Amino acid sequence: MTDAPVRIAEADEDRAVLAFSGDLDAPALRVLEESLLDPRLRRPKAWILDMSGLDHIDLACAYALLRTVTGTSEPVALTVRGARPAVHRTLRQAGLDTVAAFTA
Repeated sequence: MTDAPVRIAEADEDRAVLAFSGDLDAPALRVLEESLLDPRLRRPKAWILDMSGLDHIDLACAYALLRTVTGTSEPVALTVRGARPAVHRTLRQAGLDTVAAFTA
């Protein structure tokens, strides 16, 4: 895999932006989980998940996102931006809509 399906586009004290692209499915789960452990994601209290370039996400990856956000010691304000209808549906099935705001 040459292009990772997730990358940290920016991270500072206040917020982190994670950019997603392509397919986020079983073969990409390990890459996703490793990305979510990046030390740059520990400080920001707000995460923006830019999913405008994401074609597909499976439930395992959606649950990994949910586990990460709900497992932080300090609350993280989560915004999902640009999710296509099928991606939004999968995130909702995983329960991410209970902890995230969705924007166009």
